[in-house]
Amino acid sequence: MKRNVVFAAGAALLVAVVVVGLLSARASTSGDVSSSSGDRGRDPSGPHGPSLREARARLKGAPAPLAAVHAQSSQLLRGGAKAFDARLRGLRGYPVVVNKWGSWCSPCRAEFPTFQRASIKHGKKVAFLGVDGQDNVRDAGRFLRRFPVSYPSYVDSDLAIARRLGAVQAFPSTVFYDSKGEIAYIKQGSYPGDRALGADIRRYAR
Repeated sequence: MKRNVVFAAGAALLVAVVVVGLLSARASTSGDVSSSSGDRGRDPSGPHGPSLREARARLKGAPAPLAAVHAQSSQLLRGGAKAFDARLRGLRGYPVVVNKWGSWCSPCRAEFPTFQRASIKHGKKVAFLGVDGQDNVRDAGRFLRRFPVSYPSYVDSDLAIARRLGAVQAFPSTVFYDSKGEIAYIKQGSYPGDRALGADIRRYAR
C-alpha cells in the first residue's frame, strides 16, 4: 500500500512538471512570435490597428482638406470616377495615397491594419483614400466596422476608378499621387508591413 502511494505521488509530480514545461514553452513561443512579427508586432495598437477615437484624437488639427477626408472615416462613398476625380482635385497641393482593396481579397485584408496605422501617422500631411473594387457593399461595410480607417473608400463596382488609376488587375494596389496631382508610383500587390509602406510614402508621397 505504501509503495502504491509513493508511486502515485511520483506520477502526479511528473505530470505537474510536464504541464509546467508545456505552459512555459507556449509562453516562450508566443513571445517570440510577437517580437519577430516586424513592425506590426511592435505597434502598441495591436493587429487590428487603432480605433477611430484614437485616430480622431491624433489627427486633430490637420489642414482643412485633410480634415474633410478624416471626417468621412470608414465611409463608403458613391459617385464613381466623377466623384473620385473631384476629390483628387480638391486635394491638389497634398500628396495622396490611394489603396484599392476588396473585402473578399485575402491580401487586402492582411495589409489593412498597415494602412490603418500609416493613415494616422502621416495623415496631417498626406491624404489617404480607399477604392473598394468589385465588392459587395454590405460585406465591405461590415469589414470597415471591424477594421476602421481614418479615410473614406469609393465604391468601384465596375472598376471605372481603377482604370483611371491604371491599377485594374492586381488586388490590392496602391497608387501614389504627388502634391501636383500626378501619379508618382503604382504598387501592385500587398505591403508586408508598416516599414515597407512607410518607405514608399516617404519616397513618393511628396
